[in-house]
Amino acid sequence: MHQLRKPYLLFLGDVTIKSDAKTAFGLRDWCPDDVMGEWSLPACSVSLGLPRLAPAAAAQQGAGSIVVGVAAVGGALPQHWLAELEAALDAGMDVVSGQHTRLTTFPTLVAAAARSGARLIDVRHSDQTFPAGTGRRRSGKRVLTVGTDCALGKKYTALALTKALQAQGCAATFRATGQTGVMIAGEGVAIDAVISDFVAGAAEQLSPDNADGHWDVIEGQGALFHPAYAGVTLGLLHGSQPDALVLCHDPARTTIEGYPHHPIPDLQLAIDRYVEAARLTNTAVRCVGISINSCELTDAAWSAYRDELQARLGLPVVDPMRGGVAAIASALLALGTP
Repeated sequence: MHQLRKPYLLFLGDVTIKSDAKTAFGLRDWCPDDVMGEWSLPACSVSLGLPRLAPAAAAQQGAGSIVVGVAAVGGALPQHWLAELEAALDAGMDVVSGQHTRLTTFPTLVAAAARSGARLIDVRHSDQTFPAGTGRRRSGKRVLTVGTDCALGKKYTALALTKALQAQGCAATFRATGQTGVMIAGEGVAIDAVISDFVAGAAEQLSPDNADGHWDVIEGQGALFHPAYAGVTLGLLHGSQPDALVLCHDPARTTIEGYPHHPIPDLQLAIDRYVEAARLTNTAVRCVGISINSCELTDAAWSAYRDELQARLGLPVVDPMRGGVAAIASALLALGTP
């Protein structure tokens, strides 16, 4: 695992959709003391509300790394971003990326790093190898966050749930499965960079045998209903062997983001499909709650939506950023030993 130099300058490229900058928002919200500011290209219309600092100015103020805070489509690093990253390297900052494309494939970045002695750090990539999944029943307890789509709160829910469990006196560990989670936690596996045959095995290693009362809170990825990313979701679901699932949903979406011909499923249908798939490795799995990204709802609309959903589904409904997830933590602690 790489040791990252802090504080971070978060680079937003030229994104125009907030969900594309989920890495940057995640770092801002979950490790704010490690974040100095933001930088972006003129075409960018997304802001984190942080001080705007050019790479040279950030380096002068002590920034250790510029972090690519964007999950670019397909994991490719756009060529027109390279000049800003090169400037950061020339100023002595490391460049940290969670993209599929390795930083070392860009000659200008390699040359700039050589000039300054700064590092190119690809968080998503690892030399670690993983076995195939075994399906062996493991000790300890596990909860996995799953979703009706990508980029709608699975990481936030897992981080908030870990804190809520700990606040209630339970031993709990956040298990990161994406590049942002790894940057926050300092360890984990970027599961979508693992060869497909070994995703379940990687998930098993990520959440190994543990004490009976310990909860591993596993960050979900993708969605079973996503035409591009359902595969990584299924492998993570099987390897995690969850005792409990938390379904994450954004009520503002009617279709899979970027895929207008693929509707968001009914929530009860989504729960049924996830439980059915998870039963391959844990027949006792159950859904214990719904986590909502309610940022597009007024307070009154959120309250009404939450109450209606709780009555219809018979499960606690929460928003990690609007009241917390204590109700779901309590539901987990109420579960008997499987």
